[in-house]
Amino acid sequence: MRSLEQWLAHQSQVHPQAIDLGLGRLNEMLERLQWRQPTAPVITIAGTNGKGSVTAYCAAILTAAGHRVGTFTSPHLRDYRERIRLHDRLVTDDELVAVFERIEAARSMTPELSLTFFEYNALAAFLSFEAARMDAWVLEVGMGGRLDAVNVVDPSVAVVVSIGLDHQEFLGNTLEAIAIEKAGIFRAGRAAVLGSTAMPAVLGQIAGSLGATPKRLGVEFGYTVETAHWRYIGSRWDLPLLPPPALLGATQFANAATAIAALEEVADRLPISPESVAQGLRAVRLVGRFEVIAPESGGEGPVWILDVSHNPDAAAVLARNLRDLPSAGRSLAVCGILADKDAAGIASNLRDCFDSWWLASTEGARGISAAVLADRIADAVDAPLAICDDIAGACAAAWAAAQPGDRIVVFGSFHTVGPALDWLESKGLLPAPADPEYTQAPRGQ
Repeated sequence: MRSLEQWLAHQSQVHPQAIDLGLGRLNEMLERLQWRQPTAPVITIAGTNGKGSVTAYCAAILTAAGHRVGTFTSPHLRDYRERIRLHDRLVTDDELVAVFERIEAARSMTPELSLTFFEYNALAAFLSFEAARMDAWVLEVGMGGRLDAVNVVDPSVAVVVSIGLDHQEFLGNTLEAIAIEKAGIFRAGRAAVLGSTAMPAVLGQIAGSLGATPKRLGVEFGYTVETAHWRYIGSRWDLPLLPPPALLGATQFANAATAIAALEEVADRLPISPESVAQGLRAVRLVGRFEVIAPESGGEGPVWILDVSHNPDAAAVLARNLRDLPSAGRSLAVCGILADKDAAGIASNLRDCFDSWWLASTEGARGISAAVLADRIADAVDAPLAICDDIAGACAAAWAAAQPGDRIVVFGSFHTVGPALDWLESKGLLPAPADPEYTQAPRGQ
């Protein structure tokens, strides 16, 4: 019997391409597995940035309301099991091995049928949620929408959080082209929630042509922020005196409002009280999204901020969040960016935020050396750049240079923040996780 690690290694080699968008292979596999669309409500969430936050809010609020939620996200930071959550826990190794064996048995009926790493992942989530009889499914799209594996599931409500330039080699070189791909998750007769006031018009046009119901931030739903509270106003709910979201950053109000707008659409099947909304907003957690790790009480070390921001729009949000949370000391950057990302655009949006940068090489087929990264961003920054062999080395160098009152900001990729978390834990700087212990499974794709 293969272990989980052996299964993941096998799955990374089955298909000739790491990314190969399309639904044909998944639909054939689901037919072989005699799978049917879920009877539980499904919330599908796409977007260039913010989809992880909206997914987390939906899951936290549904959980606070007493519903059992299956959550599928990607990629993971430290442990493959992070991708599949069965209500209040991560999927176990044994559960994954069992479902992978079932998938492989169906696939091997036609050996030439191959699946990508992500397709195995999505199938495992669907079968796990089905077996666990979840009350609700919250599915985060991996890339795009129309041809993403998640889109084989028909959503009760579809959400597009934001549109920005990323993955252009797969989704198109314009915001309109990318919007068309993300609009592929819309369904006739279902709400299409749009979580930004700066969406391309084509999203609303596609929703209308499909017979979906557009639900737009600033039109059909909105929010106002007061000193200590905020208010959500939607098509069905008016929720005053809400607590600020536990996730930090001004953009989180829009993300939380977008999640609540989606939950309005399933509340007739899954009752959600105002108290549950407030409880979920206070309880929500999301590792690596402007996550602040302060020294223990009485400690003098630097503050650490972890953010996976891996495209220019996300970097602009990070810059705004850093300005809104000023530091008494210096701001030091630990940065690693993948080869297919707009490194210069990311760095340019953070030009004025850091006193020094430590650049790290990133691993994997999409990784680049710190030296190459330095060449790509040299003209976009004004502060000194130091080159390090890996993320751990960059974290150690920044930590050695930091003084009390400084902050170290780690950003650029899941492949950067994940190893940084490993390093912080090895130094005793990371709070104990609330989830089951992490394993050393590969980070995947």
